Amino acid sequence: MERLAAVKFNNVGKFYYFSTTLDLHKGDKVVVETIRGLELGEMISELKDISEFKLNAELKPIKRKANRADVEVYSINKIKAEKSFEICKDIIEKSGLDMRLINCEYTLDASKVIFMYTADERVDFRELLKKLASVFKCRIELRQVGPRDKAKIVGGLGTCGMPLCCNSFLGEFDGVSINMAKNQLLAINIDKISGACGRLLCCLKYEDEAYTDLKKKFPRIGTRTTFEGHQVKVTGLNVISGLVKFIDEDNSVRFVSLEEFNKNQGKEKREHRLPREEKKATNEEKGHAKKQSKQEKPFKKKPNKRKPHNKQNRNRKKENVKNESRSH
Repeated sequence: MERLAAVKFNNVGKFYYFSTTLDLHKGDKVVVETIRGLELGEMISELKDISEFKLNAELKPIKRKANRADVEVYSINKIKAEKSFEICKDIIEKSGLDMRLINCEYTLDASKVIFMYTADERVDFRELLKKLASVFKCRIELRQVGPRDKAKIVGGLGTCGMPLCCNSFLGEFDGVSINMAKNQLLAINIDKISGACGRLLCCLKYEDEAYTDLKKKFPRIGTRTTFEGHQVKVTGLNVISGLVKFIDEDNSVRFVSLEEFNKNQGKEKREHRLPREEKKATNEEKGHAKKQSKQEKPFKKKPNKRKPHNKQNRNRKKENVKNESRSH
């Protein structure tokens, strides 16, 4: 019976699904065939029933469970890749190409070597391929990667002092925007909110949703309201501590808890709100006063400002013309 297997090829990175009929368990080394060729991977979970998943494409099968010879070949290839890396680096320097080599990998059967590099612009490496092919005598792939992929491959420490997320557990890169930093009320200092790759920190994504939900309970920054009988303006928030920062009429800054702020707002609303009976009485008084004012005002007849009829105007004009002609 075919079952689903999740396999990862590096210490970190995306995992891929394969089908298998073998009896495998989490942590087992397996040999699979990928686009790059034969590769050694590791099972990251127990096998699952393939019927539970709706698959649109047919999965490639796992070739075999890795034996001791496969593991030894894999470790030899790693040492071989380090030497190939140095050789390729020297050839690039001699060729005068503007590209920075960052990694080298061999497939399990050593039929293909993959060189990964970064470059600011597109590189014409046709001559370089010819030189590398004459040295390594196998298929060669030159792959350009971005700065985030470089950080994932090379590794390092983040500003928090911990290993980079991309190098430790992140399988795929999530989209990160500057709006996430604004949503978390961080100072927009590019140097401080950028990671080792020079791009925005991946960890900005982790807490963005939580901040969005928490901020719904807080007043918006810039809101003008009253607090303890004084006109105030909200100038800042501390979502983690639950504090509201505002400035009053005397330009004095205060920090109060969200609970205290909301209580005061509710109290002031109740004070300004009139009871129903009083509200009715005031409305009736206003209506009675309006009626009295209308009765007291004397009726003034509006003057008739209607213009005489057009025919009358025409007749008058004709008579005036006749009189003028007779006088002449």
